[in-house]
Amino acid sequence: LGGPDPLDYVSMYRNLGNPALNVPEHWHYVSFGLSDLYGDNRVHEFTGTDGPSGFGFELTFRLKRETGESAPPTWPAELMQGLARYVFQSENTFCSGDHVSWHSPLDNSESRIQHMLLTEDPQMQPVQTPFGVVTFLQIVGVCTEELHAAQQWNGQGILELLRTVPVAGGPWLITDMRRGETIFEIDPHLQERVDKGIETDGSNLSGVSAKCAWDDLSRPPEDDEDSRSICIGTQPRRLSGKDTEQIRETLRRGLEINSKPVLPPITAQRQNGLNHDRAPSRKDSLESESSAAIIPHELIRTRQLESVHLKFNQESGALIPLCLRGRLLHGRHFTYKSITGDTAITFVSTGVEGAFATEEHPYAAHGPWLQILLTEEFVERMLEDLEDLNSPEEFKLPKEYSWPEKKLKVSILPDAVFDNPLH
Repeated sequence: LGGPDPLDYVSMYRNLGNPALNVPEHWHYVSFGLSDLYGDNRVHEFTGTDGPSGFGFELTFRLKRETGESAPPTWPAELMQGLARYVFQSENTFCSGDHVSWHSPLDNSESRIQHMLLTEDPQMQPVQTPFGVVTFLQIVGVCTEELHAAQQWNGQGILELLRTVPVAGGPWLITDMRRGETIFEIDPHLQERVDKGIETDGSNLSGVSAKCAWDDLSRPPEDDEDSRSICIGTQPRRLSGKDTEQIRETLRRGLEINSKPVLPPITAQRQNGLNHDRAPSRKDSLESESSAAIIPHELIRTRQLESVHLKFNQESGALIPLCLRGRLLHGRHFTYKSITGDTAITFVSTGVEGAFATEEHPYAAHGPWLQILLTEEFVERMLEDLEDLNSPEEFKLPKEYSWPEKKLKVSILPDAVFDNPLH
């Protein structure tokens, strides 16, 4: 199927599967255009044969063939176009284990398959081309519960579980849009494996794009020097190229040490007519545009704050226990990047090197980027106090949590608060 840029083509094949391996017949889709097809700098800069070709990968997708289906559906090609458009526009690439929060049935039906994981295609090995190396990343459709498990643990772990359940993907991870049960409903014992994995490994999710904001309660609001919070719609001064590189280098030496470079978002956006989240970024969550390219000039100096107020919508707030249990208790960090402004909130543990928040001054800010250092003892206490975040069906907004002796307040607020430009 030919299409407008960014993909030149999406090829569709009928794959007979492998009955001996319990692999059903299916449609196999392969993109062309994320890698360099020409080698003449027409689309991608040619950098030699030893490095990646273009973005270094192409997308594939395996869709179970329905009985009587004589031609492959075309919607997977449109799905792949949407992902490719994001890659070209953001220059962020995908890797195996990444997940994409789509928040809508992939085929615009009533299906429970509403999100995606990415993994190596089981048949198509990396190839050396005259214009560089190309790997093939397969899109795997998953249910919301499976996406959440991947966020709380890691994508590769959930992919391995999907391989063990024939109707949920099987060894070749074939997507069945008619699947009506999650792997945890099919085999309840799989939830125990996820829980054990989280306890042992922690979470690989190091950040999300979210509806969030923060206030510096250390200063009165009338203080003109106070850059404490975020007026949505403001355009902060951009750093010079030299300053930006200096910040990025600091991050590479420090905070990146303990991170996994994944920054998937959690709130659906409309992009080119497709309802989906931005896909995961291969930039480190603390080296992304939230903390480098668009931080205002105040980044040059660190401000130590006495008291802070954190604000999240319900969906973002529900991830706080994951941030604390799956990241900080394992010596890692977690970042919330505002989707409505230039704010970033990073929680760090005492084991993260390079942070500008310290045990002596646990709240510190570089412009709109706030870091909060939490000790293990305080994390354990917060997890107890925030236990009701795990039961969103019983949650009434607004909700406030406060630790006066720590001078920390957390509010869970309706989405409308963050959508209001006067916030």
